[in-house]
Amino acid sequence: AHLVELRGCLARAVIAIVVCAVLSFIWAGELFHFLGAPLQEHFKNAELIGTGPAEAFIVKLKVSLGAGVLIASPIWFYQLWCFIAPGMYQNEKKYAIPFVFASTACFLIGISFCFFVIFPFAFEFFNAEFSSIGVSPQIRIGEYLSFAIRLLLVFGLVFELPVLSFFLARLGLLSHRWLIDNGRYAIVIVFVMAAILTPPDVVTQVFLALPLVILYIICIGIAYVFHPKQKKEEGSPPTTT
Repeated sequence: AHLVELRGCLARAVIAIVVCAVLSFIWAGELFHFLGAPLQEHFKNAELIGTGPAEAFIVKLKVSLGAGVLIASPIWFYQLWCFIAPGMYQNEKKYAIPFVFASTACFLIGISFCFFVIFPFAFEFFNAEFSSIGVSPQIRIGEYLSFAIRLLLVFGLVFELPVLSFFLARLGLLSHRWLIDNGRYAIVIVFVMAAILTPPDVVTQVFLALPLVILYIICIGIAYVFHPKQKKEEGSPPTTT
């Protein structure tokens, strides 16, 4: 029955994304220019090229799909909640609206951080590397768009770690002591994940790894504040001898 519910949640999430993507296709050109602004700002002499007759149309489809995922994020976060809610106690189901709001907010913050902070640093570095070898860059629009959307989504999902930590801590499945004790392993895993999730260059890997480390520290604080055992210990009266 739970697998059937999963199928229903996935279907509703996909329908929401498709509907939002279809509507976004109307402004696909404007969205592409917006996504390309950081690149054109730092690659001022670069020429954006297409290498196939259908590449412009495929790019517009990709832009629309990415916009659909972004716009429909509250819906598919809610569907995620609907899937995990049956396994919770009745008093824990009241977190539905806070979960959707916090998840959507963190997702948007992660995407905004990538677009307004990571992209300028990364593109400035990449442009300098072209200049260092005396090459004028010609950038495929499809390749750039895949790079941009992938990195935006990765940062959006990575910034969900505080929300995940909050709920795991509230359920008593995660404590700040466990996070601190395993911090050294977490840092290694963070850099391995950054190497896997980002394109094969050191700069974007470091740019992803550093926010992950900061988020890990934030998760330690969240687990410390919201773990039920910790709150019980703080609220218990002192023992007397």
